[in-house]
Amino acid sequence: MNEQAKERTEEKSAEEKSVEKTPADNADTPEKATEKQSDPIDASTQADEETEDPIALLQEEVATLKDQLLRSQAEAENIRRRSQKEIAEARKFAIERFATELLDVVDNLERALAVEEGNEEALRDGVQLTLDAWNKVMGKFDMVRLDAMNKKFDPHHHEALSRMPHEAEEGTVIAQHCAGYTLHGRLIRPAKVLVSSGPAEA
Repeated sequence: MNEQAKERTEEKSAEEKSVEKTPADNADTPEKATEKQSDPIDASTQADEETEDPIALLQEEVATLKDQLLRSQAEAENIRRRSQKEIAEARKFAIERFATELLDVVDNLERALAVEEGNEEALRDGVQLTLDAWNKVMGKFDMVRLDAMNKKFDPHHHEALSRMPHEAEEGTVIAQHCAGYTLHGRLIRPAKVLVSSGPAEA
């Protein structure tokens, strides 16, 4: 009985040893070792590839800024050309409204010239209509007539054509050759006048 039990124990022990893995089985194969050793290198290479070149980044930024600069310059040039065109148009047609208003004056002058000879009254009426139309135009454009007659000579608004003895006080305007005008408060033509130099000496 003891011998049989001993034989069974030995057989069982042999079976268990055959089932267990040998140290060679647990050890890594050369392929596995190579694979494990190559993993850190592959990770390092991948990290290098993912890290962008700073020089390339700077070149890209320079290219972007250059493109923006060129676009800004082109836009500025377009604005300059449009502004020049608008200024030229404004200068060309600045007096368009004024010229349109003057057409009424021209129409009245033509009517006055069309009056039959011998009809001085109709001619006078035509000239008066023309003058009224002209005064209306001046009012629309803030053009003011300066009459200097019998006023003290003002060098800021009057231009003395001559001085002559007169019973009027010295420095008084005694005759007006043509009226002066201001536009929006600015003198555009002085009144041309004759000025008294005082009473003549006896």
